[in-house]
Amino acid sequence: MTSLSVEMLAADAVEPITSAGHAQLGIAVLAGIAVIVLLITKFKVHAFLALTIGSLALGAFAGAPLDKVITSFTAGLGSTVAGVGVLIALGAILGKLLADSGGADQIVDTILAKAGGRSMPWAMVLIASVIGLPLFFEVGIVLLIPVVLMVAKRGNYSLMRIGIPALAGLSVMHGLIPPHPGPLVAIDAVGANLGVTLALGVLVAIPTVIIAGPLFSKVAARWVDIPVPEKMLQTSSDGPSDALDKRPSKDVAKLPSFGATIATVLLPVVLMLSKALVDIVVDNPEHTVQRVFDVIGSPLIALLAAVVVGMFTLGRAAGFSKGKITATVEKSLAPIAGILLIVGAGGGFKQTLIDSGVGQMVLEISEDWAIPALLLAWLIAVVIRLATGSATVATVSAAGLVAPLAADMSTTHAALLVLAIGAGSLFFSHVNDAGFWLVKEYFGMNVGQTIKTWSTMETIISVVAGGLVLLLSLII
Repeated sequence: MTSLSVEMLAADAVEPITSAGHAQLGIAVLAGIAVIVLLITKFKVHAFLALTIGSLALGAFAGAPLDKVITSFTAGLGSTVAGVGVLIALGAILGKLLADSGGADQIVDTILAKAGGRSMPWAMVLIASVIGLPLFFEVGIVLLIPVVLMVAKRGNYSLMRIGIPALAGLSVMHGLIPPHPGPLVAIDAVGANLGVTLALGVLVAIPTVIIAGPLFSKVAARWVDIPVPEKMLQTSSDGPSDALDKRPSKDVAKLPSFGATIATVLLPVVLMLSKALVDIVVDNPEHTVQRVFDVIGSPLIALLAAVVVGMFTLGRAAGFSKGKITATVEKSLAPIAGILLIVGAGGGFKQTLIDSGVGQMVLEISEDWAIPALLLAWLIAVVIRLATGSATVATVSAAGLVAPLAADMSTTHAALLVLAIGAGSLFFSHVNDAGFWLVKEYFGMNVGQTIKTWSTMETIISVVAGGLVLLLSLII
């Protein structure tokens, strides 16, 4: 498991680097988050720098010695990157192989060939969910938008009826399902089991994506009835543009087979879920079967196996030479540098919160207020999401604040805590979120129409997923 142990988090929380009281710590948290929000929203500072400066501001307002604040921040950054950095890199490689080999096209073409009429929105949500497993949200949008536009135009479908299910599938995967950066960081912070989180995440994701995708798209299509933007459709068919230049290369020798592509994409999911199942059924760490699955089902090995398999089932199957595969891997790593730095700085901010005693303060306050831990985690993530516009920043910050709450939780409830944070981090995307503008421009909508469709869809995902998490907490 890539997670920090709960015991380590608890130990950090009871040995704060400052003796400040609750009032001062509360002010320090608000000040630190305010600094991050202002730097990101008003001054357009990169989230990595904003989180770094915000961490130092938090320590300063809490009255902690600056050298200890720096030590906490760097330790948190290092442990977070060590825990999830390799997984993010492997996920990026797999996603790039899927895109460049035409494997994503193969999935899209095969499913669309078998869908039509009323089933098309369901086909789009299925495509987005499968493709969204290994791909970052922005990459998934770039891959799927041309497909959405062409399907809507050729089939004479409402743009929202086709587009909303695709966006819902991508967004749910991004917020709830590892190996996406947000869920991975939250799992690492609260000491949750990745396999259990993945299994419960899929359980929550399925009804959430159905409600926010195909079902809500009926309403969205009535609210916003707009034609397919001809400008975007033209560039998608006649040549590359800034918007569509990341589409898969069409000069591949042949497309990978549908079965091999699906098997490659789902391989890490199957391995990690198998480990979680064996842990429950065998429940003996010394048993040979469990020890084997502990290895092959670990996130590192599962993703590494998918990448190695993908080099053959995707890269070689598409006619890539060894040099082309190497070049594809190299190209996949450069774009994630910013993501790794943001995630790392988020881990540093989280560790500064814990070492300052803020996590323990949240634990004590939650006991006094009698707020369920899962609801508190969701609310904190919602507030930070609304303020910063970043789902990743909301996830890593909220995870740092509520991490001590997981100390006495069962394995399943720690996983649900991660999902509550992920659900809250998706709440009401608006004008301070890059994804808002990405969707607005691709679909040719104005701000009001984007709020009615995209922002409302994100809110539905957040509320439904959060409600399902709370319901599951009463059952398991």
